[in-house]
Amino acid sequence: MKNIKTRFAPSPTGSLHIGSLRTALYSYALAKHVGGKFILRIEDTDKKREVEGSREEIESQLKSFGIFWDEYHVQSERKSHGVYEKVAKILLDQGNAFYCQCEARNAKKEGYSKVLRDPCRGKYLKSGAVKLKVPDGEMVSYTDYILGKEIKWDTSDVNDATLLKSNGFPTYHLAVVADDHEMNITHALRGYDWLPSTPIHLLVYKYLKYELPEIGHLTDILDPGGGKLSKRKGSVSVNNLLVDGYVRGALLNFVMLLGWAPKDNREFFSMEEFVKAFEKSGFQKSNPVFNREKLDWFNSQYIQKMSDSSLAVELSKHFPDDVDNKFLEKVSALIKTRIKRLPESKELAGFFFERPEVDKKLLGENGLNHLRIAKATLESVTNWKLENINAKLTSMIEENNFKTGDFYMSLRIAITGKKFTPPINESIEILGKEETLKRLKHVIGR
Repeated sequence: MKNIKTRFAPSPTGSLHIGSLRTALYSYALAKHVGGKFILRIEDTDKKREVEGSREEIESQLKSFGIFWDEYHVQSERKSHGVYEKVAKILLDQGNAFYCQCEARNAKKEGYSKVLRDPCRGKYLKSGAVKLKVPDGEMVSYTDYILGKEIKWDTSDVNDATLLKSNGFPTYHLAVVADDHEMNITHALRGYDWLPSTPIHLLVYKYLKYELPEIGHLTDILDPGGGKLSKRKGSVSVNNLLVDGYVRGALLNFVMLLGWAPKDNREFFSMEEFVKAFEKSGFQKSNPVFNREKLDWFNSQYIQKMSDSSLAVELSKHFPDDVDNKFLEKVSALIKTRIKRLPESKELAGFFFERPEVDKKLLGENGLNHLRIAKATLESVTNWKLENINAKLTSMIEENNFKTGDFYMSLRIAITGKKFTPPINESIEILGKEETLKRLKHVIGR
């Protein structure tokens, strides 16, 4: 089975979508599971929609997730070598395609045409766009290796699709067939929304006498609010999700299970483990939901497993540039079990890096008394270690008959400005004796 060859063929029209990452991941794993090859093919023939820098961003993102390709192709470069014109000419010479000079329709403004048979197909024109001459009354079919069933169409319901534009650039219908054939793709994997175009491709394969690859259509990823997850529904680009504070390992692991399931219901995979476990039988036929709570859970698990130094690198993006790395590692160790996404660290631990404003009304009736005695007690700590801080404060609370919860709330508010923070004694150990006493003095007023 080492001759399996798959491809991921994105269009550089924007940031990598989470669904596109899934397609790339599954295509990569499908090939690498049996030692096959994986191709990256940039489909950049729609120049009007191309976004500058998009190709480089897509390539960079794939590499960052550990998805590396064995071959690399760019359609515009292949177009310059006349690849698609040659294929179109074969179809024209066969009589299975024709020239059309009708003005291109703007589907967004005018809606999609319901006319299936192009008026130019019987005019025998010598130039223009090249369209497929679709026959009436024939059946075309294939067996989908993901959906697990044969799917059929009556060609009477298939339109005369454009294959080559008048400017010489191919449409997806021509390019995908020509490229997959020339690159020896054995398994084509794509989104479910491309299923209606399949009968056009089946006819092109038939007329060119190309061997049909195995074709599989992934289920749609659904938005929790209903409908298909799209670029218009929330932050679903990979880049935006990373900015939102999801770490790559968690995001990749979450995507692994959006339409595929292992035999043993396992949830955590490295890339190497995923490739080893990946089998076509694991594809699911029901549409998965983009469950943000599940992603948050995955992210929290990955954050907890990160080393303090690795987490510090990630958190450094959310704190001042001049923060000492060792100091940030200590903070990371303290908060790693308390955050689901990286930006939450700023809310939870921002007091470590900037002295807070303290509302003395929150201290309560005995608050200032708590703090005066705490200040004197902490001044007597000679070895600023957690066990020594704990021992001193515990003795002080007992000697003064303070309510433990009330005392520590006063101390927490004075040091952090908030009622909800990481453990306060561990926090003041990290802050250090000098800064802790400065904050107490500031609140007490002397």
